[in-house]
Amino acid sequence: MSVDIDWGAFVQVFIAALLGACAVVTFYAFGLRLLVRSGHAPVVSPAEFTDAITVITEKELKRAAKQAAKAARKSPLTDAQKRLALFGAYGCFALCAVAVVIGILIIVVGH
Repeated sequence: MSVDIDWGAFVQVFIAALLGACAVVTFYAFGLRLLVRSGHAPVVSPAEFTDAITVITEKELKRAAKQAAKAARKSPLTDAQKRLALFGAYGCFALCAVAVVIGILIIVVGH
């Protein structure tokens, strides 16, 4: 009994996975950066977890929200530039979703 490995297909899948992962991470990072630049910094409220995970307090959450609001007011961008950055952020997040959907379709449908 012998197992034959198609190394060409292995390299092709490896390169596709590497490029797909890089694309998703890059678009997400750009989207998050544009989202913050547009004055919409994401502030996440604390959640209940087990004792093994440290959770921020309500006071820390309020301070983070206050700092995000202050940073949004201090932005040197005009309203039009902020709006453009927000649309750019949404576009980057959409490209992330498209990359994931294409990857799933290639796995499910392609061969």
